[in-house]
Amino acid sequence: MSSTHTTTTGVRLTRAKRLDYASLVFGVLVLAVLLFPLYWMVNTALQPSAALAEIRWLPQTLDLSNFRSAWNSQADNLLTSILVALGAVAVCLALAAPAAYALARFRLRGARTVVFGTLITQMVPGIVVANALYNAYVELNLVNSYLGLILADASLGLPFTVILLRAFMVSIPEEVLEAGMVDGANRFRVLLSIALPMSRNALITGGLFTFLFAWSDFLFALTLNTTDAVKPVTLGIYEYLGAHVGDWGAVMAVATLSSVPAAILLVVAQRYVAAGISGGSIK
Repeated sequence: MSSTHTTTTGVRLTRAKRLDYASLVFGVLVLAVLLFPLYWMVNTALQPSAALAEIRWLPQTLDLSNFRSAWNSQADNLLTSILVALGAVAVCLALAAPAAYALARFRLRGARTVVFGTLITQMVPGIVVANALYNAYVELNLVNSYLGLILADASLGLPFTVILLRAFMVSIPEEVLEAGMVDGANRFRVLLSIALPMSRNALITGGLFTFLFAWSDFLFALTLNTTDAVKPVTLGIYEYLGAHVGDWGAVMAVATLSSVPAAILLVVAQRYVAAGISGGSIK
């Protein structure tokens, strides 16, 4: 009887190991498929004067001429994108934090309607918003300006950040906030010293997504800029692609350089983003 039980247990362990190996192989295959475009982009960038028919699966030499050319032509645009994206993050968090706190902690009439309306704004086509902003920007003299593009890009991440922060702030115990007020802090001080530190993961997550939204924005950059005074890297890639459509190595080098800041931020903030998204969904 015991030998039969041992045999059954061994069979189950063998099946479990097989399932683990199968899951591992499947996961590796999925990861390879997802990362293949990234590999092909870097691989093409390392091949000088690469036409589509001439691209090899592996570069024969480590040629960085494409990256030098891309840096010389896009360095200013990369700096512009970084400044605009960081400005958008600052504006978005400065507006989203008090708005989320008010919606979460104050008994405001129509608060749920405001949250629902915030969600609805995500469904408005971007071209509609861009056209409306352009007309307003002409009156406010914000066309072809850093401030105008920062404000427009901040609006991309604002609804998401408000909803995410509100989900965190709703879960903060009322006793903790009241203790701060008993110690003499006003509502603004409680927000800065208690609510925001306890919502750190949500702040980092909202800021990261706002940065990515602003970094990848093309529609606002194209609509709200009629000169080269403010040219983000997305516009630079668009123009560079038109000028080098036969030289895919140079084009992919520009795409690779533009991916580096976003990739670094994602790696650095990975654990905060995972905690922020899961915490917001649970709370």
